[in-house]
Amino acid sequence: MMRWCARCAYDGTSFYGWQSQIGGNTIQDLIEARLEQIFHHPVRIHGSGRTDAGVHAKDQVFHFDAFWNYGIPAFLRALRSGLPSGIQIWGIYPVDDTFHARYSVRWKRYIYYVYEGFPSPFQSRYVYGIGTRRLSLELLKDFGPSLVGTHDFTAFGASREAPQEDPVKTVRRLEFIREGARVEMIIEATGYLYKMVRRIAGAAIEVALGRLTSEEVLKAFFHRERTEKIVTAPAKGLFLDYVSYAEGTYQDISRPGCY
Repeated sequence: MMRWCARCAYDGTSFYGWQSQIGGNTIQDLIEARLEQIFHHPVRIHGSGRTDAGVHAKDQVFHFDAFWNYGIPAFLRALRSGLPSGIQIWGIYPVDDTFHARYSVRWKRYIYYVYEGFPSPFQSRYVYGIGTRRLSLELLKDFGPSLVGTHDFTAFGASREAPQEDPVKTVRRLEFIREGARVEMIIEATGYLYKMVRRIAGAAIEVALGRLTSEEVLKAFFHRERTEKIVTAPAKGLFLDYVSYAEGTYQDISRPGCY
C-alpha cells in the first residue's frame, strides 16, 4: 500500500458539498466511486476539510491509501476519466505515510467574491451579485484588522457547531480587494468554524452597504454573541482557494488557470 495525495478543483453548484452523505452526489462520494472502479474495492479518501453545498474549490486536497504500479500519468488519466465535468483532478503524487490531508494542514485560504451589478450567465454561478448597490470598502477599514489574530469566533459560527469544536481560531490574513465591479474578501486561517467564512462575508457586506456598523459587528464578536444581524452570505460566492502544508510535504505544481 502507498499513500497518495491528490489536489482537485470543482464547481460546487450541482453537488451536495464535499463530505460523504446518504444519497451521494457529494465530491467525496463521486471520487470514492471512481477509485472503487479502478481498484475493484472501496477506497476511503480524507479531505483537507469540508465545503458546503454550492461552495467551490480551486485547490481541495485529499489523501488515500492504495497500491498502484503503472506510473503517475496513467493514474491521473484513470482517475480523471470517470469523474463528472464539474470535478477536475489536477495533481496526484505519492507522499509519506505520516501525511494527512486534514491534520497536516498549516492554513487554508478562502476567497469570497461579490459582484456589484448583475453578473453575466458565465459568472452568476461563482459570485454573489448585489444588483445596483455599491460596497464602501472605507467602511471596512476597522473590520478586517480587528479579526486578524487568535480570537474566539463564536459570533461567526453556525448554531449547529459541534459542542467539542474549539471556537478559538487564528486568522493570519483578512483583506478586501476591489477589481472593477468585483470585490474579493480574502481570508487565511489555521482553522474555521462551520460557515465561519460565509458569516464573516455576510457581516462585511452589511457593513460595506451601510446597513450595519463595524462597531455593532465587533461588539458581538468580542462578546461572543450570535446575532441575527450577522447573516450568512450565499454559498456560490465562496471558493476554497489554497491549502498550505509544510514545505516539501508533497511536490508543488502550478495550478491550471482557474477563475
